[in-house]
Amino acid sequence: MTNIIGVRFKNMGKVYYFASAGHTFRKGDHAIVETSRGLECGEVVMENRDMEDSEIIQPLKAVVRPATADDVRHAKENAEKEEQALKLCEERIAAHKLDMKLISAEYAFDNSKILFYFTAEGRVDFRNLVKDLAGLFHTRIELRQIGVRDEAKMLGGLGICGRPLCCAQFLPDFQPVSIKMAKEQGLSLNPTKISGSCGRLMCCLKYEQDTYSSLIKVTPKQGALVNTPEGRGTVVEVNILSGNLKVRLEKAPDSPPISLHRDDVKVIKDGKNNKPEKKEQEELQELE
Repeated sequence: MTNIIGVRFKNMGKVYYFASAGHTFRKGDHAIVETSRGLECGEVVMENRDMEDSEIIQPLKAVVRPATADDVRHAKENAEKEEQALKLCEERIAAHKLDMKLISAEYAFDNSKILFYFTAEGRVDFRNLVKDLAGLFHTRIELRQIGVRDEAKMLGGLGICGRPLCCAQFLPDFQPVSIKMAKEQGLSLNPTKISGSCGRLMCCLKYEQDTYSSLIKVTPKQGALVNTPEGRGTVVEVNILSGNLKVRLEKAPDSPPISLHRDDVKVIKDGKNNKPEKKEQEELQELE
């Protein structure tokens, strides 16, 4: 059994676990911890709790010490210096005529390193840029290329729903999202309607997928042949969430379809899912 705390280094970033090393923390406190990037000052988002050693991913590092008021002040000063570092780096990128988009700058807590995040279409030779920046800031420089989803999370913005991006507001990690989810939820497979600001499939497709997956198993598909209290018929319309169906009866093919609930019919032969055309499928796969 180990006593641990949860620490976050960025707004809505991933939560990392550390052994409390005998210290007691409250939510909102700050702690100095050692990471792969060196010493960092993070916010405690999970208070002390005991956890079985078998549930802990090793190796688990221990808290160095609780953060003091000076530590918190120093972290804020670093955040202010990051804005200036970002501007200077952008100027040097333009001077070197590099095809890259600078996203964010991050100072190590002890100022031993500055980490710059960028996006680019392909690989970028930034060796001369690193030398230039090292001479400018007199510290170690690291450039890290990130993906479009990470870019959206760092920059933030509004989604097509009009609300702040989920990834920048509350999602700590990116969950796998697929075209199959959009199809099963009955959404338009138009890329512009199911992709987010990052150009990839919207993260919110994952939210209701478990519900849709379970309901699909008990709901007849469009085109299914079913027995109803009125006789046999074919399902012509399906509402997955409500379970309501519209069925065209064999004995009255020219009459309007009747409305029934999925519990009121028995499937004789289920329908088939309509697959998008090959070209459309290739375009959609690029969003995943």
